[in-house]
Amino acid sequence: MPAEVRRVCVFGAGAIGSLLAGHLASVCEVSVLTRRPEHAARLNQDGLRISGKSERVANVHATSDTLELPSFDLGIFAMKATDLEEAAQRVEGLMPAATMMTIQNGIGAEQVVARHGDWPLISAVTFMSGNRRSDVHVEYELDTPTWVGPWARTRTPLEVVEGVAELINASGLRAEAMPDLLPAQWSKLIFNSAINGVAALTELPHVAAYAREDELGPVVRALIDEGKAVAAATGITLYDDPWEMNVLAVARGETDHSDYAHLPSMLEDVLAHRATEADFISGALVREAAERGVPAPLTAAVHRLIKGKEASWRVTRPRLEEVAG
Repeated sequence: MPAEVRRVCVFGAGAIGSLLAGHLASVCEVSVLTRRPEHAARLNQDGLRISGKSERVANVHATSDTLELPSFDLGIFAMKATDLEEAAQRVEGLMPAATMMTIQNGIGAEQVVARHGDWPLISAVTFMSGNRRSDVHVEYELDTPTWVGPWARTRTPLEVVEGVAELINASGLRAEAMPDLLPAQWSKLIFNSAINGVAALTELPHVAAYAREDELGPVVRALIDEGKAVAAATGITLYDDPWEMNVLAVARGETDHSDYAHLPSMLEDVLAHRATEADFISGALVREAAERGVPAPLTAAVHRLIKGKEASWRVTRPRLEEVAG
């Protein structure tokens, strides 16, 4: 691994942050910035357990206080896009010589981080997933790759990106460095907008119905086609075909996880009645479509329905017996 990346700080200890921290701790020094002091205390006391696709208990230095963070060469923003602004504010100006990496769903995370520091930035998108069992235990479910690339606006050297990918691979996770990440980011953006949008509205996990022509397949395909049209208008040549990504994902689920159906991230949010990342995913596509003059009525409708669903959780409803009476 390059000398520049020997110490890593992971901001956020949800499923993705924990998977990264728990694996990277086997090849470098890892610190974790949590939101809650009691979360940090448990990590320091018990370590971070990973089960499922890999089995390990990692020792990390955890704190909820940015002033207590040790020096690091690479900082990874591993929280949901909805929490990114707050996290970037917390570390504003911290470790100016470090490289920072975003790994959020959707597009626009780099701009958020760049408002709070002049760090070189690495963009990343990931397909791996985990189930957070407790503050100190994450089950590693999908061992799919993370794609990393330099964010062009900060002219991050490709050699640094390749070093980060090498570090992630050495830790037991999977990563691929790309000189231009935009085609991969847009592939996942379009895939996520369709799959997460349908999941958020139907509350159905990502199962074979999403690819079947007599079920949800035509809806998913139409959403993906709108996304492809927007990408084409922006001059993006997609890295992977989002429809094929959908087909392969449900096939993998049927083959490898017969007793398990993957819950897209926005479905997890809906079931917990918390704000989704819709503004960064379907909302981003809607904004890009409007800017390019590309019709995307189905994507816009799905986005507005998700926002309406979120609003419904804040409405006081009469009890069933009051309606019946």
